[in-house]
Amino acid sequence: MIVIKSIFIIDDDSITVFGIKKLLSSVVICDHITSFKNGKDAIQLIKSKITKPEELPDVIFLDLNMPVMDGWGFLDVIIALPIKKMITINIVTSSISNSDRQRAMTYKLKTQHRLTYNTKPLNKEEILKITSTS
Repeated sequence: MIVIKSIFIIDDDSITVFGIKKLLSSVVICDHITSFKNGKDAIQLIKSKITKPEELPDVIFLDLNMPVMDGWGFLDVIIALPIKKMITINIVTSSISNSDRQRAMTYKLKTQHRLTYNTKPLNKEEILKITSTS
């Protein structure tokens, strides 16, 4: 099994969060899986840990459509932060819009973080691929 220290799941849909956690438990060993219902809460925690890179998440599962701060807003902020650690950020969305996929690729070009785009629901093979590259 793959060992990952910290994973963030940023999604306001509790069924999706439950499903991702269930799939993760079958392919990784993780000390900390933390979930957030919006990007703002996740960014606040990331900002509080920015001087301690070892406490930042290794992998983030990010929904695009959420209240308070959506996934695009989260990406705008995290890309601008002076984070030296490379984080694997996985957009996980129900959107099948080609414009969303293209927009995600523009973020990929702007960041040092590893960024992928996945449509819901994820399956075990996708989770394994996402976590094995982190």
